[in-house]
Amino acid sequence: MEAKLRHPFCLRQVKNRLTKTVLRDTLYLMKPTLLKFGTPNAKLKEMVKRLGVRLATFTLPAGYTCPGAKDCLAFADRKTGKVTDGEDTEFRCFMASAEARSPSLRNAVWHNLELIRKALKDSVKACADLIQNSLPEKFDVLRVHVGGDYFSEKYLQAWIEVAKQNPEKIFYSYSKSLGFISKYALPENLVVTASRGGKYDDLIDLHGWKEALVVYSETEAAELGLEIDHDDSHAAFGSENFALLIHGTQPKGSRASQALQDIKRQQKQLALAA
Repeated sequence: MEAKLRHPFCLRQVKNRLTKTVLRDTLYLMKPTLLKFGTPNAKLKEMVKRLGVRLATFTLPAGYTCPGAKDCLAFADRKTGKVTDGEDTEFRCFMASAEARSPSLRNAVWHNLELIRKALKDSVKACADLIQNSLPEKFDVLRVHVGGDYFSEKYLQAWIEVAKQNPEKIFYSYSKSLGFISKYALPENLVVTASRGGKYDDLIDLHGWKEALVVYSETEAAELGLEIDHDDSHAAFGSENFALLIHGTQPKGSRASQALQDIKRQQKQLALAA
């Protein structure tokens, strides 16, 4: 007996499903590779909670993209994660330590750098378009470079263009690439805090820029007359100089490591006394 033909309605369903599948796969293949953005860490979540903003982050490889770094310079090997400090390192960049612990983070930051470099070979506009097309759908504030920095003038120009295209958003960053930044009038919504401890600290004093200074204790910050920024709100929205308390994983036996131990001991004592 001959097999009965399937109902025409069923055949149309199969055909439609196949068409949708082919279309979906084609669109996936045509979709350009985009940059990877992150969510707030514990520190930044405090700002989100206090101010009620939607915050996203962007990161590049620490050290490799920091031409102005000196006191905090450190590199995590792309494959192994092994950290190498710079010749003048006094305290280790916390993101280099974070990359050392996380292969997925290393993959993400190098993915971003490779795409950025490829776009810059074309033009500043191509890089700006890449960033713009990759931005998260919903955010109010973006920290540019949890790790990394403006590693070239053209790269800085790309972010300037992105900030101009999104005047309702706040883009903020810490930077030691002050030689590049001194050449441009930044849009108001691209907020850069000069990070003291780099190769171009003289430009901070010359231009009177807002700056952040890493301190080894709350007492040191108080003696300098600086508030400690515990949630990045000073960096994103403030206009005055401020301090950052040493954090992250520090080289064993270093002054920074001892200071970090002292801070943790004090915090534990306060917690027990509460």
